Amino acid sequence: MATPLHSTRLASRVTIITGSSSGLGRAIALAFAANGASPIICSDIRPDPRGTWGVAEADVPTHELICQRYGEGKAVYVKADVTVAQDMEMLVHRAVEEGGRLDVMINNAGTGGTESAGKIHEMAEETWDFVMKINARSVFLGCKYAIAQFLSQHVHPSGHRGWIINTASMLGLVGLKPSAGAYCASKGAVVLLTKQIAVEYGIDKIHCNALCPGYLKTPMTAPIFEDKEVRDSINALTPWGEWGLAEDVAKCAVFLASDDAAYVTGLPMTIDGGYTAQ
Repeated sequence: MATPLHSTRLASRVTIITGSSSGLGRAIALAFAANGASPIICSDIRPDPRGTWGVAEADVPTHELICQRYGEGKAVYVKADVTVAQDMEMLVHRAVEEGGRLDVMINNAGTGGTESAGKIHEMAEETWDFVMKINARSVFLGCKYAIAQFLSQHVHPSGHRGWIINTASMLGLVGLKPSAGAYCASKGAVVLLTKQIAVEYGIDKIHCNALCPGYLKTPMTAPIFEDKEVRDSINALTPWGEWGLAEDVAKCAVFLASDDAAYVTGLPMTIDGGYTAQ
């Protein structure tokens, strides 16, 4: 017997989620499925979660878990390299093949872990290029091909053409000590790209918003979180006094893709426990 939906607020919205196998992407995919989105195109370079730390049912790929909970055909896995234009174009085409259209594009795939890359004058050019390629170029490509599809298809029954949600970071809004120059720059690019798309395509009724999470407990951040000294220092800098969960951000993604956010576009939504309010 299928798991009951939390709501039908995203009913039948055909959705692509990149970086869906682990962490925030997995949480967003599960939240969208719980709120009726279907089919969900779960995309990543591999289907299995990267790391089991804090992941429920980590032995089950995201798309399979969605099908187990909500029924066969509710999600499929599509392998894609988000930095390759042909892969991203193919990904959008596959969504249309599966669902007849594309309603929501979530550009979530990204990389972190550049804290040891050094300050800007110490950073290797290869590090800069690598981070910008994965965190910024990929979002551009996802937006490019999603927008082209939105403009070519019939308007959604809501009267809107489509929804783009880009995963940025609170570090796209503020800097960080000791050193995260490439990461901050890449996420800042995502924030400004989000705003530009909102301005360019608002007249077409295409939403474009960004998620700007703070410190979250995910497999990617496990080494940092498990270092008590580092964890405590971050808690002390966060007004809420603790790290967030991927599910906290996933709930905001559901809102941004729903009719509840009908007049919301160009928003870098911070979900950071008050970190950037200081």
